[in-house]
Amino acid sequence: MTNVRYELEDYRDIETLNMYRERTEQGYPKAEIMDSIYAKSRDNARTPMQWERGPHGGFTDGEPWIRVNPNYKDINAESQVGVPGSVFEYYRELIRFRKQYPALVDGRFRMLLEEDGEIFAYTREDEKSCLLVICNFFGGTRDCPLKEERTGMELLISNYREQPDGEILRPYEARIYMTSKV
Repeated sequence: MTNVRYELEDYRDIETLNMYRERTEQGYPKAEIMDSIYAKSRDNARTPMQWERGPHGGFTDGEPWIRVNPNYKDINAESQVGVPGSVFEYYRELIRFRKQYPALVDGRFRMLLEEDGEIFAYTREDEKSCLLVICNFFGGTRDCPLKEERTGMELLISNYREQPDGEILRPYEARIYMTSKV
């Protein structure tokens, strides 16, 4: 799902509406205020879940409190079922890993690279396995850290379809590595 670009009357977030009123009173141009709303309003990500192409994206038979994103006929969960590489199938695979590797749920957690503002990395470890999760929260490429920790580990999943270059993290790339102790 993507953020929306509603007309002002379709926003419900009181913070957004108050900001619009205040900036209008201060003389800001409407286009500039709306650009700010499109970038920062909480309602942009609060739209009803887009399950299917039907009315209101299949979210409800009633009237939702906020309009569904107009792109629901093209972007919805139903359209991604069974499509390799889709967000839906990626999450389905993550759920499968969560069930297959108990360390992801109950393993000892150890945060890595705590001072890095762009890379989020940690391990989850139990008696049977150690999993290393590395996520690039940056819109550019980064050198993939933790080379020593990754040595001997198997890449379980990445959110990119193409095999990753082991030394470079692509924009917003997430990877899970695993090593078995048994």
